[in-house]
Amino acid sequence: MSLPPGVTLHPPAGDAPPSSARVLTPAALAFVADLQRTFGERREALLAARRVRADRLAAGEAPAFAPATDEARSGDWRGAAAPADLTRRRVEITGPVERKMMINALNSGADCFMADLEDANSPTWANVVEGQANLMDAVRRTIALEQPAGKSYRLNDVTATLLVRPRGWHLEESHLRVDGAPASASLVDFGLHFFHNAAELVARGSGPYFYLPKLEGRQEARLWNDVFVHAQRALGIPAGTVRATVLVETVLAAFEMEEILYELRDHAAGLNAGRWDYIFSAIKKLGTRDGAPVLPDRAQVTMTVPFMRAYTELLVKTCHARGAHAIGGMAAFIPNRRDPEVTERAVAAVRADKLREAGDGFDGTWVAHPDLVPVAAAVFAEALGDRPHQKERRRDDVATTAEQLAGLAVPGGAVTDAGVRVNVDVALQYLEAWLRGAGAVAIHNLMEDAATAEISRAQLWQWVHRGVTTREGTRVDAEEYRRVRAEVLAALEAERAGTPHRLGDAAALLDRLVLADEFAEFLTLGAYAMLDAPAGGIGEERAVPMGSPDPEKPHGDPLRPHVTERTSA
Repeated sequence: MSLPPGVTLHPPAGDAPPSSARVLTPAALAFVADLQRTFGERREALLAARRVRADRLAAGEAPAFAPATDEARSGDWRGAAAPADLTRRRVEITGPVERKMMINALNSGADCFMADLEDANSPTWANVVEGQANLMDAVRRTIALEQPAGKSYRLNDVTATLLVRPRGWHLEESHLRVDGAPASASLVDFGLHFFHNAAELVARGSGPYFYLPKLEGRQEARLWNDVFVHAQRALGIPAGTVRATVLVETVLAAFEMEEILYELRDHAAGLNAGRWDYIFSAIKKLGTRDGAPVLPDRAQVTMTVPFMRAYTELLVKTCHARGAHAIGGMAAFIPNRRDPEVTERAVAAVRADKLREAGDGFDGTWVAHPDLVPVAAAVFAEALGDRPHQKERRRDDVATTAEQLAGLAVPGGAVTDAGVRVNVDVALQYLEAWLRGAGAVAIHNLMEDAATAEISRAQLWQWVHRGVTTREGTRVDAEEYRRVRAEVLAALEAERAGTPHRLGDAAALLDRLVLADEFAEFLTLGAYAMLDAPAGGIGEERAVPMGSPDPEKPHGDPLRPHVTERTSA
């Protein structure tokens, strides 16, 4: 393959994805290289600014609404009108860019499908390249799958509107280098999809629509806006064709929602309440300093606790004041078609979650499984009637303060022995699956991805370093963590006896994350280097990806279920 000047590819040994030739074309790689050379230094400067801000917060600085941006918050402006196929967004389904899951998601009956190159995708080089190929086929409606058992998958005549989530600004793509340095994973994911599909999407009456993850403020949104302007101009796509919905999933972004929409106003499609990463961000940015409240068991940090309710109500108010969609977040519960009790609980929990969102003024919501699409759709149909959204509901009753956003106290919350064990168990199982190439997995009848795993390991770090005492009287220190981790690991290894796995690598990684003196910014930064490495840790052989298990198979013991690949799509 002929490569553009300065571009080199570094696939893992023996791993040349089948679709490399049609995805990694010289012209596509030159486009990505141009993005990297144009915006790479600004990205690095913004990441450095994140670290400076984090140090100030750790030293006790309180986050606040910035006086310098009063004009954006008080000015009389509105974002661009939504295109026709992004006007109704009552139900959006999300899932990784795996072929069968994409077909099922597009056919699910949801209004939109977010194809996820980020938290639901383990970024092996094969997953990255084949995910882009799947996006190309989905856009052209040629995506299909024939399974050995004779089952075939094809797109229905009517499918969900496609949105794509690239990886966050903090991540790099080590397998693609520009001028000797790894390219920004954000620019790789965006660039390849935009180059191959933007014109085709426009020709088909749609457009290149994106979800933007992990932003911490207006400057990072401005960088994305400049990327959009540059990319549209480079490929002759009309200005303003791109539409982006920003996931408000960092606590600092909650203080700049108006500003983020303002920076993206020619391309903004809305904001999404990315609840799981938001909880993780709250611990990372505000919960590691001395005297900060300790969050209780993850299950107790619901959307109705004060700091979560404050942020979601402000999100709706902000979006509707600027004519943007407010999209609700993901309820992690998933059904099990062979276990009616599990399904009944999941449906009830999801319905309650969506009732709250519709009542608060959200215009739509996320689900993780096709079977939950009609559940969410019924709730929003009841709330909205014939209206595609409820942007006219301004929520002028909301007056959120900085103290409410930053106040992490959870009344009545407690850390429990069971909560410690569940966090260890979930973190080990998720990390092991991620290292084998699965980015979203069902554990304990909940859909886990990188965001939910981040909560588990972040809470463990906070509890260990603060030396909290559980409700039962157990002191959670390094010794107690090691004891619980050893017990959970032994049980998981016994379950997987005779089956290749990477539990040893997962345990070694979790130990580093939990016991390190400094809080690691993202678990995926350390885990990424291990994706291509031989297995290690506690001596298991190198694992290979497991075959897809039956998504309807009961999990058995609810305290330690088998990890199954994501069944949402």
